[in-house]
Amino acid sequence: MFLAASAIVFAVFFANVALGAFAGAAFLSDIGEMLVLFAASILFVVAILQKEADRKNKNGS
Repeated sequence: MFLAASAIVFAVFFANVALGAFAGAAFLSDIGEMLVLFAASILFVVAILQKEADRKNKNGS
């Protein structure tokens, strides 16, 4: 779930950068871009930590 959310938030970031580069119509400010990228990073870290905890519990360690 968190990995999918991370991908969606990163897609929003990528769309904003692409629109800004090719159409000159970015919909987020610099601060907005930073916050969206930060949110994608946090969601990705949470997803990886969850998968690591699941694997650790599955191995019985």
